Amino acid sequence: MKTLIRTLAAVVAMTAGASFAQTTVADPWIRGTVAQQKATGMFATVTSPKGARLVAGTSPVAGVVEIHEMAMEGSVMKMRALPNGLELPAGKPVALKPGGYHVMLMDLKQQLKAGETVPVTLVFEGADKQRETVELKVPVKALNASGGMKH
Repeated sequence: MKTLIRTLAAVVAMTAGASFAQTTVADPWIRGTVAQQKATGMFATVTSPKGARLVAGTSPVAGVVEIHEMAMEGSVMKMRALPNGLELPAGKPVALKPGGYHVMLMDLKQQLKAGETVPVTLVFEGADKQRETVELKVPVKALNASGGMKH
């Protein structure tokens, strides 16, 4: 009986922690790749009720995961890493989308095919410097996908 109570207490503690997670990641997806392609993007809508920064990411399918933005410089669209992360204003959804902010998965270890699911861990940092990790199972969409798909 004591073992059952301890197990239930552990489950309640894990559930309580999950329900208080500060940052949410909605409708994540990764653009599929062709054989030998070494990079692709992950997209989603990220909301932090108290405000935070998206500062890092990891995935077993990529050697490097970085936070990037596409931005116009004069008449040229350029992509660049955000070494200090991406600001998430309190309570405001931030779209990670093609042609804008996104998570780059680079040094890919394999082709990512539509219909597969890829584990991705994102790291967020609050104003208090406390870090929160969010574990995701992200669906891969066709190479020509351009936006989120609702199921």
